[in-house]
Amino acid sequence: MLYIRRANERGTANFGWLNSHHSFSFGHYYDPRHMGISALRVINDDEVAPGAGFDTHGHRDMEIISYVLEGAIEHKDSMGNQFVVPAGEVQRMSAGTGITHSEFNHSAERPLKFLQIWIQPNQLGIKPGYEQKAIAQKGTLTPLVTPDGREDSLSIHQDADLFRLELNPENSEQDQEVDLQYQRACGYLHIISGQAEIITDSQSLSFSAGDALAIQDETLKVRSKDKLTALWFDLPG
Repeated sequence: MLYIRRANERGTANFGWLNSHHSFSFGHYYDPRHMGISALRVINDDEVAPGAGFDTHGHRDMEIISYVLEGAIEHKDSMGNQFVVPAGEVQRMSAGTGITHSEFNHSAERPLKFLQIWIQPNQLGIKPGYEQKAIAQKGTLTPLVTPDGREDSLSIHQDADLFRLELNPENSEQDQEVDLQYQRACGYLHIISGQAEIITDSQSLSFSAGDALAIQDETLKVRSKDKLTALWFDLPG
């Protein structure tokens, strides 16, 4: 196993309106041991208070993905996009040569929870772009973001795939399990909800919401007695 990142060891930032847990170094949180895996640079687990949000700010040369867990994001950007991204939908913004945007909790009553994911592009200075989509689960692994937008996924300027993993043992008399494959240099698994047993060539460990791992040169099996939702990244060298 290349790397283990436990939920309770992540960096934190709490500004009252925002409570965020950083899997990798971000903002005022810096740890040289946690600078990202391959092209995956940021996973922030954000909870935004009702009516609050991120004022207009800029990005450049980054692929930014938002995966909404609860509530909805109210998005505005300098390309003229103005959308609401509800729970269950995925948003991808390519910052490219430069873009400004704002993100607010669309509700004045309920909190917003989402994962903010940054992936470094394989091309600099591209034309900024935007996509959002509701992507229905198709079996155990569903592509959400891919280089070519295959199987109705969003596209990304990087040789990387992002999948949603779902296991649902509630509908089975037995535990469910899946062998996770990575075609590139390494894989990264981030647990969103549920409990899982993670089995590699060298060890078996229990994982729960917010826990994550990176793997290289080993096989990976995920087994669950509960309903499990996770994100699985297939990342380049």
